[in-house]
Amino acid sequence: MVKLKKYNGFLKLFVIFLTLFSISSCSTKNYNLTKIEGKQVPVTEKAGETPEIENFIKPYRDHINKDLDNVLAYCPETLDKSTGKWQTSIGSLMADVCVQRGNLVFNAREKKDIDICLLNHGGIRAILPKGNVTTRTAFEIMPFENSLVVMALKGDQILDITAYIIKEKKPQPLSGMTFTITKDNKAKDIMVQGKPLDLNKTYYVATNDYLANGGDSMAFFAKSTQKFDLNYKLRDVLIDYFKEVDTVVAPKNIRITEE
Repeated sequence: MVKLKKYNGFLKLFVIFLTLFSISSCSTKNYNLTKIEGKQVPVTEKAGETPEIENFIKPYRDHINKDLDNVLAYCPETLDKSTGKWQTSIGSLMADVCVQRGNLVFNAREKKDIDICLLNHGGIRAILPKGNVTTRTAFEIMPFENSLVVMALKGDQILDITAYIIKEKKPQPLSGMTFTITKDNKAKDIMVQGKPLDLNKTYYVATNDYLANGGDSMAFFAKSTQKFDLNYKLRDVLIDYFKEVDTVVAPKNIRITEE
Protein backbone atom coordinates (compact mmCIF):
# COMPACT_ATOMS: atom_id res chain seq x y z
CA MET A 1 0.00 0.00 0.00
CA VAL A 2 2.87 2.36 0.86
CA LYS A 3 4.58 1.58 -2.43
CA LEU A 4 1.34 2.20 -4.34
CA LYS A 5 0.88 5.61 -2.68
CA LYS A 6 4.44 6.56 -3.53
CA TYR A 7 3.92 5.45 -7.11
CA ASN A 8 0.73 7.47 -7.45
CA GLY A 9 2.42 10.50 -5.94
CA PHE A 10 5.34 10.18 -8.36
CA LEU A 11 2.92 9.78 -11.29
CA LYS A 12 1.10 12.99 -10.34
CA LEU A 13 4.36 14.91 -10.14
CA PHE A 14 5.42 13.56 -13.52
CA VAL A 15 2.12 14.63 -15.13
CA ILE A 16 2.45 18.13 -13.62
CA PHE A 17 6.03 18.35 -14.92
CA LEU A 18 4.98 17.37 -18.45
CA THR A 19 2.15 19.91 -18.39
CA LEU A 20 4.42 22.75 -17.29
CA PHE A 21 7.02 21.74 -19.83
CA SER A 22 4.45 21.75 -22.66
CA ILE A 23 3.18 25.22 -21.69
CA SER A 24 6.72 26.54 -21.47
CA SER A 25 7.62 25.07 -24.85
CA CYS A 26 4.54 26.55 -26.56
CA SER A 27 5.14 30.00 -25.11
CA THR A 28 8.70 30.15 -26.39
CA LYS A 29 7.93 29.10 -29.96
CA ASN A 30 7.09 31.64 -32.64
CA TYR A 31 4.48 30.61 -35.18
CA ASN A 32 4.28 32.32 -38.57
CA LEU A 33 1.33 32.18 -40.96
CA THR A 34 2.65 30.72 -44.20
CA LYS A 35 -0.45 30.02 -46.25
CA ILE A 36 -4.17 30.73 -46.35
CA GLU A 37 -6.40 28.40 -48.28
CA GLY A 38 -10.02 28.81 -49.21
CA LYS A 39 -12.61 27.32 -51.46
CA GLN A 40 -15.81 28.56 -53.02
CA VAL A 41 -18.97 27.13 -51.56
CA PRO A 42 -21.85 27.75 -54.00
CA VAL A 43 -25.11 28.82 -52.47
CA THR A 44 -28.20 28.04 -54.51
CA GLU A 45 -31.81 28.94 -53.86
CA LYS A 46 -32.76 25.31 -53.47
CA ALA A 47 -29.91 24.64 -51.08
CA GLY A 48 -31.04 27.50 -48.86
CA GLU A 49 -34.75 26.72 -48.89
CA THR A 50 -36.50 25.50 -45.78
CA PRO A 51 -40.00 24.26 -46.64
CA GLU A 52 -41.53 25.37 -43.34
CA ILE A 53 -40.12 28.91 -43.70
CA GLU A 54 -41.04 29.11 -47.39
CA ASN A 55 -44.63 28.10 -46.67
CA PHE A 56 -44.83 30.72 -43.94
CA ILE A 57 -43.36 33.52 -46.11
CA LYS A 58 -45.20 32.72 -49.35
CA PRO A 59 -48.52 34.51 -48.58
CA TYR A 60 -46.65 37.68 -47.58
CA ARG A 61 -44.37 37.52 -50.63
CA ASP A 62 -47.34 37.02 -52.96
CA HIS A 63 -49.15 39.97 -51.39
CA ILE A 64 -46.10 42.25 -51.77
CA ASN A 65 -45.52 41.16 -55.38
CA LYS A 66 -49.16 41.85 -56.17
CA ASP A 67 -48.80 45.40 -54.83
CA LEU A 68 -45.50 45.97 -56.62
CA ASP A 69 -46.87 44.75 -59.96
CA ASN A 70 -49.98 46.90 -59.77
CA VAL A 71 -50.16 48.99 -62.98
CA LEU A 72 -50.25 52.73 -62.25
CA ALA A 73 -49.71 54.37 -65.65
CA TYR A 74 -48.38 53.88 -69.17
CA CYS A 75 -45.12 55.21 -70.61
CA PRO A 76 -45.11 55.55 -74.43
CA GLU A 77 -41.31 55.66 -74.70
CA THR A 78 -38.29 54.47 -72.74
CA LEU A 79 -36.78 57.18 -70.58
CA ASP A 80 -33.22 56.81 -69.36
CA LYS A 81 -30.34 58.90 -68.05
CA SER A 82 -27.81 58.08 -70.78
CA THR A 83 -29.30 60.17 -73.58
CA GLY A 84 -28.36 63.82 -73.28
CA LYS A 85 -25.29 65.87 -72.44
CA TRP A 86 -26.78 68.37 -70.00
CA GLN A 87 -30.21 66.91 -69.36
CA THR A 88 -32.04 63.63 -69.79
CA SER A 89 -35.69 62.81 -70.25
CA ILE A 90 -35.97 60.83 -67.03
CA GLY A 91 -33.96 63.39 -65.06
CA SER A 92 -36.09 66.30 -66.23
CA LEU A 93 -39.23 64.31 -65.48
CA MET A 94 -38.11 63.51 -61.94
CA ALA A 95 -37.12 67.11 -61.20
CA ASP A 96 -40.41 68.44 -62.59
CA VAL A 97 -42.41 65.92 -60.60
CA CYS A 98 -40.56 66.85 -57.40
CA VAL A 99 -41.50 70.50 -57.92
CA GLN A 100 -45.09 69.64 -58.74
CA ARG A 101 -45.71 67.13 -55.96
CA GLY A 102 -43.44 68.87 -53.46
CA ASN A 103 -45.33 72.12 -53.86
CA LEU A 104 -48.52 70.45 -52.69
CA VAL A 105 -46.85 69.91 -49.32
CA PHE A 106 -44.57 72.96 -49.18
CA ASN A 107 -47.26 75.44 -50.14
CA ALA A 108 -49.78 73.97 -47.70
CA ARG A 109 -47.30 74.05 -44.80
CA GLU A 110 -45.23 77.14 -45.46
CA LYS A 111 -47.39 79.15 -47.89
CA LYS A 112 -44.35 79.27 -50.19
CA ASP A 113 -43.52 77.81 -53.61
CA ILE A 114 -40.54 75.75 -54.73
CA ASP A 115 -38.49 77.68 -57.29
CA ILE A 116 -35.92 75.10 -58.37
CA CYS A 117 -35.31 71.37 -58.06
CA LEU A 118 -31.82 69.89 -58.26
CA LEU A 119 -31.19 66.16 -57.94
CA ASN A 120 -28.16 64.07 -58.83
CA HIS A 121 -27.55 62.10 -61.99
CA GLY A 122 -26.25 59.09 -60.05
CA GLY A 123 -29.38 58.88 -57.93
CA ILE A 124 -31.42 57.53 -60.84
CA ARG A 125 -30.85 53.77 -60.67
CA ALA A 126 -32.95 52.40 -63.53
CA ILE A 127 -34.71 53.32 -66.74
CA LEU A 128 -38.40 54.05 -67.05
CA PRO A 129 -39.22 51.45 -69.72
CA LYS A 130 -41.80 51.76 -72.43
CA GLY A 131 -45.03 50.10 -71.43
CA ASN A 132 -46.94 49.68 -68.20
CA VAL A 133 -45.55 51.55 -65.21
CA THR A 134 -45.91 49.77 -61.87
CA THR A 135 -45.05 50.41 -58.25
CA ARG A 136 -42.06 48.13 -58.78
CA THR A 137 -40.85 50.53 -61.49
CA ALA A 138 -40.70 53.35 -58.94
CA PHE A 139 -38.75 51.15 -56.51
CA GLU A 140 -36.25 50.26 -59.24
CA ILE A 141 -35.72 53.88 -60.29
CA MET A 142 -35.44 55.13 -56.72
CA PRO A 143 -34.49 52.23 -54.38
CA PHE A 144 -33.10 54.49 -51.66
CA GLU A 145 -34.98 55.91 -48.69
CA ASN A 146 -34.18 59.53 -49.59
CA SER A 147 -36.76 62.17 -48.71
CA LEU A 148 -37.60 65.46 -50.37
CA VAL A 149 -36.34 68.58 -48.58
CA VAL A 150 -36.44 72.26 -49.50
CA MET A 151 -33.41 74.49 -48.92
CA ALA A 152 -33.58 78.29 -48.77
CA LEU A 153 -30.67 79.67 -50.81
CA LYS A 154 -29.57 83.16 -51.75
CA GLY A 155 -28.83 84.14 -55.35
CA ASP A 156 -25.09 83.56 -54.82
CA GLN A 157 -25.73 79.90 -54.04
CA ILE A 158 -27.79 79.60 -57.21
CA LEU A 159 -24.67 80.74 -59.06
CA ASP A 160 -22.81 77.99 -57.20
CA ILE A 161 -25.35 75.48 -58.52
CA THR A 162 -24.69 76.49 -62.12
CA ALA A 163 -20.93 76.34 -61.54
CA TYR A 164 -21.29 72.86 -60.01
CA ILE A 165 -23.31 71.55 -62.97
CA ILE A 166 -20.78 72.94 -65.46
CA LYS A 167 -17.83 71.51 -63.54
CA GLU A 168 -19.33 68.04 -63.09
CA LYS A 169 -20.26 67.77 -66.80
CA LYS A 170 -23.17 65.45 -66.00
CA PRO A 171 -26.86 65.85 -66.80
CA GLN A 172 -28.05 66.60 -63.26
CA PRO A 173 -31.86 66.56 -63.00
CA LEU A 174 -32.90 70.21 -62.98
CA SER A 175 -36.24 72.00 -62.97
CA GLY A 176 -37.33 75.62 -62.62
CA MET A 177 -34.08 77.11 -63.90
CA THR A 178 -32.47 77.62 -67.31
CA PHE A 179 -29.09 79.03 -68.32
CA THR A 180 -26.51 79.12 -71.08
CA ILE A 181 -22.93 77.88 -70.77
CA THR A 182 -20.40 80.26 -72.33
CA LYS A 183 -17.27 79.20 -74.17
CA ASP A 184 -15.20 79.90 -71.05
CA ASN A 185 -17.48 77.60 -68.98
CA LYS A 186 -19.47 80.27 -67.18
CA ALA A 187 -23.23 80.51 -66.75
CA LYS A 188 -25.13 83.40 -68.29
CA ASP A 189 -28.77 84.31 -68.92
CA ILE A 190 -29.77 82.50 -65.73
CA MET A 191 -33.55 82.40 -65.42
CA VAL A 192 -35.51 81.11 -62.41
CA GLN A 193 -39.18 80.46 -63.02
CA GLY A 194 -38.90 82.55 -66.18
CA LYS A 195 -37.35 85.57 -64.45
CA PRO A 196 -33.69 86.74 -64.35
CA LEU A 197 -31.72 85.57 -61.32
CA ASP A 198 -31.83 88.08 -58.45
CA LEU A 199 -28.72 87.76 -56.28
CA ASN A 200 -30.49 89.37 -53.34
CA LYS A 201 -33.52 87.11 -53.41
CA THR A 202 -34.09 83.92 -51.42
CA TYR A 203 -34.93 80.93 -53.58
CA TYR A 204 -36.44 77.67 -52.41
CA VAL A 205 -34.61 74.70 -53.89
CA ALA A 206 -35.98 71.17 -53.64
CA THR A 207 -33.50 68.31 -53.39
CA ASN A 208 -33.11 65.09 -51.46
CA ASP A 209 -31.80 64.79 -47.90
CA TYR A 210 -28.55 63.14 -49.02
CA LEU A 211 -27.61 66.06 -51.26
CA ALA A 212 -28.87 68.61 -48.72
CA ASN A 213 -26.26 67.23 -46.31
CA GLY A 214 -23.44 67.78 -48.80
CA GLY A 215 -23.64 64.51 -50.73
CA ASP A 216 -22.00 64.42 -54.18
CA SER A 217 -19.92 67.45 -53.12
CA MET A 218 -22.92 69.79 -53.23
CA ALA A 219 -21.38 72.01 -50.56
CA PHE A 220 -23.52 75.02 -51.50
CA PHE A 221 -26.46 73.53 -49.60
CA ALA A 222 -24.52 74.06 -46.37
CA LYS A 223 -25.05 77.82 -46.88
CA SER A 224 -28.81 77.42 -46.71
CA THR A 225 -30.60 79.87 -44.43
CA GLN A 226 -33.48 77.44 -43.80
CA LYS A 227 -34.23 73.78 -44.31
CA PHE A 228 -37.70 72.31 -44.68
CA ASP A 229 -38.10 68.53 -44.46
CA LEU A 230 -41.25 67.56 -46.33
CA ASN A 231 -41.21 63.98 -44.96
CA TYR A 232 -41.98 62.82 -48.49
CA LYS A 233 -39.84 60.05 -49.96
CA LEU A 234 -38.76 60.58 -53.55
CA ARG A 235 -40.02 57.12 -54.37
CA ASP A 236 -43.47 58.05 -53.06
CA VAL A 237 -43.32 61.26 -55.09
CA LEU A 238 -42.94 59.11 -58.22
CA ILE A 239 -45.63 56.66 -57.17
CA ASP A 240 -48.12 59.44 -56.47
CA TYR A 241 -47.34 61.03 -59.84
CA PHE A 242 -47.82 57.73 -61.68
CA LYS A 243 -51.15 57.24 -59.91
CA GLU A 244 -52.27 60.71 -60.94
CA VAL A 245 -51.58 60.42 -64.68
CA ASP A 246 -52.76 57.91 -67.25
CA THR A 247 -49.78 58.47 -69.53
CA VAL A 248 -46.27 59.59 -68.60
CA VAL A 249 -45.19 62.54 -70.74
CA ALA A 250 -41.46 63.27 -70.89
CA PRO A 251 -40.54 67.00 -70.72
CA LYS A 252 -39.13 68.33 -73.96
CA ASN A 253 -38.15 71.88 -72.96
CA ILE A 254 -34.43 72.71 -72.91
CA ARG A 255 -32.95 73.74 -69.56
CA ILE A 256 -29.25 74.18 -70.40
CA THR A 257 -27.77 75.37 -73.67
CA GLU A 258 -24.24 76.08 -74.87
CA GLU A 259 -22.89 78.96 -76.94
